Amino acid sequence: MPLPQLTVYRHDRQNRALITLAGEIDLQSAPLVRAALARCLSDGIHLVDVDLTPVTFCDCSGLNAFLYALQRTAEAGGILRLHHPPPTLGLILDLTGSGPLLLGPPVGQPPPPPKEDPAPPARSWWRQLASVGSSFRSS
Repeated sequence: MPLPQLTVYRHDRQNRALITLAGEIDLQSAPLVRAALARCLSDGIHLVDVDLTPVTFCDCSGLNAFLYALQRTAEAGGILRLHHPPPTLGLILDLTGSGPLLLGPPVGQPPPPPKEDPAPPARSWWRQLASVGSSFRSS
């Protein structure tokens, strides 16, 4: 069995951690991601930024690891944020609608002010898919 092609770097500053992942996040390497993020909580760190700039690939196994870590971090009263996701993960975040849960401003920075004229709520991707399908049937 080949070794996972993922490197995990961690830099702590007081009660905050920066995790930088480099390589590919898939079924083989997702347990490394899960373990690294769980270790932050066990070490008492509840503010976690994950830099994905050097990640070349991330599939739904990686998304699952991030969502699990997000849930555990939130239960502990903490915050987990992903930064600079690769295109594959960006697409998965868009399709699943989980981007707003995992992406955001860096921890410690205030969110941008609300817009004066908020956009209407986005339709679920199921309804969007259904509307695309109906347009093909009517052609």
